[in-house]
Amino acid sequence: MATFIIALIVLAVVILAIWQLRKDKKAGKSLCGGKCSNCPNGGLCHGNEKHE
Repeated sequence: MATFIIALIVLAVVILAIWQLRKDKKAGKSLCGGKCSNCPNGGLCHGNEKHE
């Protein structure tokens, strides 16, 4: 029974994380949450914007 409860808790956390990522993407927020100045893919996710 404990395994089932823990599995439900983990599933709920995963669902909430995915929901938050989708919500942030729709709001135009960066999904990585980091600074783009040191990111090799900064140009891919933000286009030609100036980076920090």
